[in-house]
Parts: sequence; structure tokens; C-alpha cells
Amino acid sequence: MQLNTYLHFEDNCREAFDFYRSIFGGEYSYLVTFAEGPEDISVPDDEKGRIMHVSLPIGDSVLMGSDTTSIFGPPSNVGNNCSISVDTNSREETDRLFAGLSLGGNVAMEPQDMFWGAYFGMCTDKFGINWMINCETSAA
Repeated sequence: MQLNTYLHFEDNCREAFDFYRSIFGGEYSYLVTFAEGPEDISVPDDEKGRIMHVSLPIGDSVLMGSDTTSIFGPPSNVGNNCSISVDTNSREETDRLFAGLSLGGNVAMEPQDMFWGAYFGMCTDKFGINWMINCETSAA
């Protein structure tokens, strides 16, 4: 299991991650805009250049991030702009962690198979902390 930080931006994710990369060094292991995502994601044209997901390896961890859009969740504000991302080794572990973390909190997305090849869910725990639980399908 690995814990990583996931940052959410209104529309300046690329600028922020270019800044972090200039400090920490390294190369992006993944960077995709909404325009490059699946065709069934109907983001408005003026938001297609926003970052859907970026990953910057730093040591043994990965700093990840994305921009918000008008169709996915609330705008990014200090307080809701950070999540803890957990990479698990199995669907069962994903379901167990998700059930525990979401108990008394709010479910944003039940764990489900995703287009990037993972079993993934999002919730906010009863203390207001955002969680993203991800299991690469090849690991399950």
C-alpha cells in the first residue's frame, strides 16, 4: 500500500506542477488534459485544456493533481483542494478501506472500474478528509 498526495486546482494545475517540477526535478510519469481523455467526458470546450491528471514522482512517493471543471464537483478552494490517494493491492483491500473511511462521511464515487485500468472510489471521511482509493486492475 502506498499513500500519495493529490492536489486539486481551479485552472492552474499545469503552472503549479511546472513550479513543483522545477524545485523537485524529475519528469512527469503521466500528464493528460480533458481533451485527451475519453470521448464520453463532455467537458466544455473552454475547459478541455485543463489537466485531467498529472503524476510527478518525488522520491518513493508521487505528487498527483488535476484541475476542476464546471461538470465535475465543486470548485477548488483551500480546504477541499487536497486528497490522500491510497494505492492498494486488491479490490478486496480497496472495498475494505473505502467502507471504513466512508463510514459516517460522504461517498463521492463508489469503487468501480475506471477507463485508466483501475478499480477506484472517492469519499470524504467523517473528519472532512478527502480520500481516493485506487487499485490498478492488473494488481487485482
